[in-house]
Amino acid sequence: MNVVVITILTLGILGTVAALVLYFVAQKFKVFEDPRIDQVEEALPAANCGGCGFPGCRAFAEAMVKSDDISSLNCPVGGAETMSAAAAILGKEVSAAAPLIAVVKCHGTCENRPKTNSYDGAGSCAVSTSLYGGETGCSHGCLGEGDCVDVCTFDAIYMDEKTSLPVVKDNCVACGACVDACPKNIIELRKAGPKGRRIFVSCINKDKGGVAKKACSVACIGCKKCMKECPFDAITVENNLAYIHDDKCKLCRKCVAVCPTNAIHEINFPPKKVKPVAPAAAAKKPEAVKTDNNSSSDNKNKEE
Repeated sequence: MNVVVITILTLGILGTVAALVLYFVAQKFKVFEDPRIDQVEEALPAANCGGCGFPGCRAFAEAMVKSDDISSLNCPVGGAETMSAAAAILGKEVSAAAPLIAVVKCHGTCENRPKTNSYDGAGSCAVSTSLYGGETGCSHGCLGEGDCVDVCTFDAIYMDEKTSLPVVKDNCVACGACVDACPKNIIELRKAGPKGRRIFVSCINKDKGGVAKKACSVACIGCKKCMKECPFDAITVENNLAYIHDDKCKLCRKCVAVCPTNAIHEINFPPKKVKPVAPAAAAKKPEAVKTDNNSSSDNKNKEE
C-alpha cells in the first residue's frame, strides 16, 4: 500500500514540476499576435489564391498589420472595396489600385498558325513544352493543353474549341494563377481599362519579321509602324516585338489601324463608325462651244 501511495505522490510531483516548467517556457517564448490580424483576415475574401503575393489571406493580413505603408499591398480578388475596409480597421490609408485582368498574348488559331505535326502525349502544357516546341512552326505560341484553365479556381478562363486558345472571361480577378501556370508566358496581367477596354499586342514571337510571319499570319513582325503612330510614346519595340505599356496607353486605337498583320487586339470597344462616303459630285463638264460652220466660214471670207 505504501508503494502505491509513494508512486502516486511521485507521479503527482513530477507532473506538477513538468507543468510549471512548461508554463514558464511558454511565457518565456510566448509570441504576441496582434488581434487586428484576425479582424483584417475576416475582411478579406478568404480566396487564399496567392494573387496578393503572399501564401494565403492570413499572411496578407499579417503583412498589412505590420506594414507602416500599405500602398504597395493589394488584394486583387477583393478589389478596392476590400482594401478600403481592411485599411479602415488599421486606421491607415490605401490608394485605389487599378483593377487588372489576364490577357492571352497569342492569336495563333488553326487558320493563322497551321499545324506541322501532331502531339500524342500527356495533356499538359508543362509536359509538352519540355518535350518539343509545339505542333506549329511557331515555338512561342499557346500549346492548347489548358493548364491555365485547370489552375483557375474562379472559372474565369476556358479553352475555345474552335481556336484551341484560352479565353479570359470578365469575372477574372487577376489572381495570377494562370500566369504562373503557362510555361510559354503568353498570359499577362494588364489594366482592365475603363469599361473593360484594353489594347495589347497579342504575340510574344521575337523572331525576325519574315520568320514570324511565315509561322503565324498574325504575328508581330517588329515593323515599328505602331510605335511611330502612337502619339503618347506608349509603344516600344525590342527584339522584333512590339509592346504596349498600359500605364501610358490612352486607348486611341491609332496603332490598331496601322498594324499590317492585325497583331494588336482591342477588347470591348464599340465598332468604329464608318464615315458615310459623300457621293462624288458630278463633274461639271464645260459646255461644249457649238461652232456654227456658216458663221466660221463667213469670218474666213471677211478676213480674206
